[in-house]
Amino acid sequence: MENFLQLITADFFLTALIASLSLAFIAGPLGSFIVWRRMSYFGDTLAHSALLGIAIGLLTDSDPQLSIILSCVVLALLLAFLDRNPSISTDTILGILAHSSLAIGIVFIALTSSLRVDLEAYLFGSMLTITGTDLTWILSIGGLVAFTLIKKWNAFLSSTVNAEIAEVEGVNVKQSNLILIVLVALTIAVAMKIVGVLLITSLLIIPPAAARKLARTPEKMALLASLIGALSVVCGLIGAFFLDTPAGPTIVVVASIFFVTLYFGPRANRTQ
Repeated sequence: MENFLQLITADFFLTALIASLSLAFIAGPLGSFIVWRRMSYFGDTLAHSALLGIAIGLLTDSDPQLSIILSCVVLALLLAFLDRNPSISTDTILGILAHSSLAIGIVFIALTSSLRVDLEAYLFGSMLTITGTDLTWILSIGGLVAFTLIKKWNAFLSSTVNAEIAEVEGVNVKQSNLILIVLVALTIAVAMKIVGVLLITSLLIIPPAAARKLARTPEKMALLASLIGALSVVCGLIGAFFLDTPAGPTIVVVASIFFVTLYFGPRANRTQ
């Protein structure tokens, strides 16, 4: 118990907790749009491109976080452009870009033989090594994403429900879709240090999916998703301490337990 009290008062634990909770609160509403629009594979593609950003940062000796953000945003814009080409299906484009960007990133990292890179930390997260600079990036991007979601919520929602009606009401659907894509890219870029490339999309999808069965309105679903994500973070960090397991994957496991409990529980069945 004494060791646990020392842990929760340690600077690195508090830094990890603040960063994770910040991500959880924006992942709730943003992940809700991913669920509503069935964009989970899109999120995976952006997550894989984040590793390419790390490789570019190492090769150019630049700030890794900045290169990750730039690579995710550029790939998001590329996906938005290619998605307008009717000759290639969207899932094909996503599959090609997801696997090619991940492979290129790993090859580039392997070529930087003069640098030792903990590839596992990037793939599965390294939450307890988050620095003050990392926290600044997470809070800054998180604040920007939260502000944009609040300001553009109605436009995003109407574009999601029915794009044609939204256009009639004066909503710029193409602009709203593009902004939403960039927000997803930015969130994924700063989330890598927390849950890693292979698990980022899970934190965006599982809490909203769990909240969907209980919520009657989109706003309630977004709020519940944020709360489930926050609980997953807290319980996951505590569980990782007692079980001596990686923090990022443990958080995702806890979120999955919440999903199973809420989705298949008695109360969930009564709300149908």
